[in-house]
Amino acid sequence: MTIDWIHFTPWTSLLGGLLIGLAAAAFVLLNGRIAGVSGILGGLLRPARGDLGWRIAFLAGLAGAPLVYGLAHALPQVTIEADTGTLVVAGLLVGIGTRYGSGCTSGHGVCGISRLSPRSLVATAAFMLAGFVIVFVVRHLFG
Repeated sequence: MTIDWIHFTPWTSLLGGLLIGLAAAAFVLLNGRIAGVSGILGGLLRPARGDLGWRIAFLAGLAGAPLVYGLAHALPQVTIEADTGTLVVAGLLVGIGTRYGSGCTSGHGVCGISRLSPRSLVATAAFMLAGFVIVFVVRHLFG
């Protein structure tokens, strides 16, 4: 294995991780809610009274942040090396897994682990293990 030194960005990655952690901590401290994106998005399907505004604001911030960043800096070039069918199947599998796992990587991996939730520790380990296995299978068995 080699490191792609041209695209190795430890400082910006650290800053991004710190901002995610700070935002998740502020969200739970100020709102008493976990910043799990799938739960926030899923809550729009049947919102409780008074829940709609903050959910839309949260998701608008997620979508709008790259646009604001793009005003000051060039956005990175995105290359997707998968066809549409693969992306659709992958998206459906992620959605199904999120439902079965009672949350997504942001809810379990960022917020749950920081709260030392045993369920989140197990869920995050399962996410990671599944990712390792899929990458191995796709790269080494299907070549």
